[in-house]
This record gives sequence, structure tokens and C-alpha cells, in this order.
Amino acid sequence: MTSILRSIIGSLQSPVILLLLLLIAVTILLFGTLIAEVFIERMYLKVNGKTLPKMVETIHDKPKKIRECIEESNLLKRQKAVIYELIDHKDITDSERESLAVRLIEREQAIYDRRVKVTDLIAKIGPMLGLMGTLIPLGPGIIALGQGDTFTLSNSLLIAFDTTVAGLICAFVALIISTIRKTWYRNYMSVLEMLTECVLEEEAANDKKK
Repeated sequence: MTSILRSIIGSLQSPVILLLLLLIAVTILLFGTLIAEVFIERMYLKVNGKTLPKMVETIHDKPKKIRECIEESNLLKRQKAVIYELIDHKDITDSERESLAVRLIEREQAIYDRRVKVTDLIAKIGPMLGLMGTLIPLGPGIIALGQGDTFTLSNSLLIAFDTTVAGLICAFVALIISTIRKTWYRNYMSVLEMLTECVLEEEAANDKKK
């Protein structure tokens, strides 16, 4: 029974190493997308605690020029698209517009959640794969030690150390990416929710005037 178990566990060494290599490639790709996101989106996003109230005031002062106000702002393209889709539906009721706003916000939140979920998953499974890659070769290494085979022992220890470091590095980088993006996306959503609420109020006021 123990020999069967040893054979099964030993056969997992190559798949674990392949998964770690795949994890490294995915982590590098995700880090690249983070850098691209900085240059494509973050550098152009200048909506903060000072400019956001001014945008809200402008929308309230010029309710008929909401599109122009949003167009001239430094919002992200995704945020602008949500506001545009909300104000382009002129023939729906206030309750329907509110439902649409909730749906649009939930859609954006789901997109951001999917992005973060990938790095969260890597941060969790990276150490697990690293630990598996550490423990699997230690069995043959211990046997080699008992037989005085230092070459096999050194190879087993080298594999164990390499897989541990690889798993921890992937988890570390993924955790940093997740932390940064969660901060960004939390800010994106708070800005979007505030602007959406403002637009809903103005659209409801315009409907009453009609």
C-alpha cells in the first residue's frame, strides 16, 4: 500500500512543476497588465476628493449638459460609458432608470471582481504548489540519504528549494497586484456610484419639469 501511495505522489512531481511554471508565466502577464493599466488608465484619471464635488456641482448647475460635462472630465472610458448609457435612455421611467443604474454598477463591479479574483487565487495556490513541490522530492531524497547517494539528495533538495521559492514569489507578486487593484477599483466604483446618483437626481428633476 505504501509503495502504491509513493508511486502516486511521485508521479505528481512533474505536474506540480509544470503548474508552477504556468503560474509564473501568468503572474508575469498579470504584472504586465498592471503596468499597462497604470499608463493607459491611471495616468489619465484625475478625479479625486477635490474635483469630484466640482463635477457634481457642474451637473446640478447645468443639468442639460451632463454629456458635455462627462465628456470633458478625466473619468475612465468605462465610467463615461456607464453614464452615457444611463442618460441616453430618455423614455424610461424613474424606477426603470434606477434599476438600469443598479444593473450597470453591478456589471462594472463584476468586471473588477473577476480581475482581482485571478490574482487572489494565485496568492492562495502559489504557496500550496510550492509546498507540494517541496515535500514530493524529499521522499526520494531521504531514501538517497540512507543509501549514501548525495547526488540524488542534492538534486531533491534543489528541486524542493526552487519550487518553494517559485510558489512564494508568485503568491507575493499576486498579493501586491490584488492589493493595488482593490484600492483602485474601490475608488473607481465610489466615483461612479456618486456620479450615477447625481445623474439620477437630475434626470428625475427633469422628468418632473416636463
